[in-house]
Formats: sequence, C-alpha cells, structure tokens
Amino acid sequence: MFKPRIFIAGHKGMVGSALVRLLKSKDVELIIRDRKELDLTNQKSVQNFFKKEKIDQVYLSAAKVGGIFANNTYPAEFIYENLMIQSNVIHSSFLNGVKKLLFLGSSCIYPKKTKQPIKEESLLTGKLESTNEPYAIAKIAGIKMCESYNRQYGKSLGIDYRSIMPTNLYGPGDNYHPKNSHVIPGLIQKIHNAKIKNLPSVTLWGTGKPKREFLFVDDMARASIYLMNMNKKTYRKLTSPMCSHLNVGSSKDLSIKQLAKIIKEIVNFKGQIYFDERKLDGISRKLLDSERIYSLGFKSQTSLKDGIIKTYNDFIKTL
Repeated sequence: MFKPRIFIAGHKGMVGSALVRLLKSKDVELIIRDRKELDLTNQKSVQNFFKKEKIDQVYLSAAKVGGIFANNTYPAEFIYENLMIQSNVIHSSFLNGVKKLLFLGSSCIYPKKTKQPIKEESLLTGKLESTNEPYAIAKIAGIKMCESYNRQYGKSLGIDYRSIMPTNLYGPGDNYHPKNSHVIPGLIQKIHNAKIKNLPSVTLWGTGKPKREFLFVDDMARASIYLMNMNKKTYRKLTSPMCSHLNVGSSKDLSIKQLAKIIKEIVNFKGQIYFDERKLDGISRKLLDSERIYSLGFKSQTSLKDGIIKTYNDFIKTL
C-alpha cells in the first residue's frame, strides 16, 4: 500500500513537533532533518536533499520566529533567513515533483490598521506593524510564491501549494527565552521566575491593553493536516488564485492584562502585576476571521486555560 513520504520542515519547532505528533498516527512515512543535517538556508543542500528523498508532500513550518523584542533587534536575520528557507524549500519542491505543499504563515501579514476580525482579503491593503515588518514581508512573499507556482504550473503540472495563516500560537515546544519569546511563553517564564524568587511583584511590557487571540499548537497542527488533505474543489471554493490562504484561530481574544491574570493563577504567583507603559505595545488588536475553515466543520478543541496549563507543565520540564 502506498505511503506518502512527508517532509516536515522545522520538525523541532513548536508547530513542526505538533505535526510530527499527529502525523505519526497516520499511514505515512515522515521525513525529518535537523539543522546539522540540513541547512534550509543553503540552496544547494536543499536541492540535493529533495532530489535524493523523493518527497510527496511538504509541511513548511520552518522559520525564524520571535516576539516584539527579537523582531525589533534582529530585523536583518528575520527577513533574510525566512526568505531563504521559504524560497529554497518551495522551489526545490517544485523542481523535484512535489505536488502538495502547505506553507505556514502568520497573522502579522495583515495591515496594522484593518477591520476586525481580519478577513483573508485584507492582505496588502495597508501598512504593516513596524515592529515585525521584516518577518511579515517574508511571510507575505511565501504566500505569493505558492500562489505564483499554482497560477503558472497548477494546470500543466498539477502543482497544489496552499497557505494557512494562524493567529498567535502557543503550546509545548515553545521558546521560553526571557527576551526573544512570544507573549504566552514570555509571561509564563517571567511570572514563574518571580514566584520562585518570592518577588512581591513583576513588571510586564506595555500597557496591558492590546487584545490578542491565541490558538493551541495541537489545534493548529490539526488544522494544517485538515487543509493539506482538503478536496481541491472545496479549497478552490473558499479561495481565489491571488488570495489563496486561509485563516485559522480560536475566534476569541482577550487583553494582555487578562492573559497575565490567567497565567498568574495557573503559575500560583501571589505577588502583584504591573505594566511598564514606556515599552512597546505592538498592534492594539489582532483577531482573525476564521469563518471559512470553520464553515467546513473544523473547530479548535483546546480552551485557553487548558492550553496554558499544558504549556506551563512543558515549561517546568525545561528547567
């Protein structure tokens, strides 16, 4: 019986490792390589890898990622590494006969000022948030690269490269670096450390007023597999040749202040939480319209509280 050979680019990352967990139960053959074995920014290495491995499907979850501090501090690395990874993997997939590829993007692709909840058509209708513009531009390029290969080679060669745009993700395998992490792992790390040190308070960045939507990483992995295997006719009904990506989120958002309170309770920190309003806030609200993928029956299954408990337990294991 035919088993598709599936390459998960970025299998050690948060999303990639969730994809591995879910796909292991499927009748597939998983192909994985770590950075020492395969440098995705090296064009020749990637081309040789694809030529040798005869891959059928690709989940492109590899990326350089980080929060506001990391994006603001390392803009050159964020745009260069992400553009190189995407270009090498997508083009090598094409050159070596891979018909199905799923590109994993980010909700930061959307303009800073756009109608909420954000529909897929909002892409390229306004200016980006300056703090993560290099990363966002790289992700936009990835979407447009997939669309361009579909438009040029979809009919003649059967190329079917799709893109999924998640909201803010969190879960086991996240990056808990004190400065370079995203909001949930960053808050977990900071509040936990304050608890361990018996500090009377902890001060967080910004005003605490911006609202964010979050999706547990296993739900994202489920959505990715769902979209990869969606009937082509159904996928085409939900998208268009030059707006081919689909949003996926939880359809609920909350303020950073509310989020910090939930994490404080889960971590069991007894001190006070303050906010340093001199620090960057980022965009004021970012809620995705996920109606299209939800209309097909897909739903996120993990509540925010349950997801944060699982993430905190994972964090404890890293200590």
